[in-house]
Amino acid sequence: MTDSFDRPTVSSQLRDEYEAQQALFEAQPPLVQRFLEAQARQAAETISRPDPPLQVRFTLPDQVVVEVPRQGKRKPVPVPPDFREQLAGGLIDRLTRGGVRTALRQRLSELEDSLHPPVAASARLVRYALVVHIVRNMLPAGRSVTYVAAEGEEIPTIPVGDDLEPDSAITATTDAIAERDSSGAEADRGELIVPFVPAARKFYLPRWVAFDDKGQLLVKSVNEAEALVASMQRFLIVLHMAVSLAPYIVADEDYQRKRYGMLGQLINQGRALARYETEEIIRTIKQRDAAQDLNRGLSLSLPYFDDQMLEMKMHDFEVIPAGRIMFVPAFVVRAAREEQAMVVQDTRLSHSTRIHLLIELKTLELAFDTASRSTVTAR
Repeated sequence: MTDSFDRPTVSSQLRDEYEAQQALFEAQPPLVQRFLEAQARQAAETISRPDPPLQVRFTLPDQVVVEVPRQGKRKPVPVPPDFREQLAGGLIDRLTRGGVRTALRQRLSELEDSLHPPVAASARLVRYALVVHIVRNMLPAGRSVTYVAAEGEEIPTIPVGDDLEPDSAITATTDAIAERDSSGAEADRGELIVPFVPAARKFYLPRWVAFDDKGQLLVKSVNEAEALVASMQRFLIVLHMAVSLAPYIVADEDYQRKRYGMLGQLINQGRALARYETEEIIRTIKQRDAAQDLNRGLSLSLPYFDDQMLEMKMHDFEVIPAGRIMFVPAFVVRAAREEQAMVVQDTRLSHSTRIHLLIELKTLELAFDTASRSTVTAR
């Protein structure tokens, strides 16, 4: 999964197409709009499953307004009965690895090229209703946020909050999580509103924030933090699915708001998770060193967050080759410095990912650089 990083610049062509499809949908009678929304909801639930079925069924409306009227209203035109029931996908699509989502996109394109205007218009309406449902209804809405880029970077990932704004006496749903106490006499008291910490409330979806701005864990375990990062990744995967079905959806304000808000949060929290796990690796090495359990070689897998693929990856390197070699902290320092020199020249990584990984390698180096610590102490 790849992405660009600031608020998306939408071409005039995509914006015009989005507005045209929106106008066509709004020109439909209310009953047709509700029918299209129901079909979109059903199709979206099918194609968004982790293991979607081979096929997806949908039905075209019995009548549609084919063109947006310049003034007044146009009378709906009947859709030929033979075209109403539609089926996309099958065994061939699974064998060719196209999948049901690709099959649905192709089937809608075929219908849009139909010589029957009401069939072509119906397919465009189904596509529009589908992607709007995916973006607006399948994903939670969050706070209005602004991110800025860290020094030397171009990706905005640091949330900006108004420190002068006092906390509201009324906790908003986006600022807190509801917990139900089902034990004993407390069971009838309903839900307890537990506010998120201020650091979490600066992000788009505070309930998915696992680390504060100091890198401190806000949840109960690393496993829970990893689960939250996975939730943010799925959020963006759903947005990508909508774009793959109809690229013009990038012009939708809800899409832009959700993409911007979640992209900055995911990269921020992904990097925080990688840094936290790096500190855990350092502690483990020191514990094993104290127990003299590192004299048979040492290889490391340093976690980092790739902000192009939007996923956690591992940077593997050898510190001490396998064999009976006594562990010395200087070996870690040397290996970390060598890896920094290699990462600087690694063009496979984005500039910001290299900075992120270099910081982790520098952290590893300084954690075992006794000479530097001695110099600092002497001063």
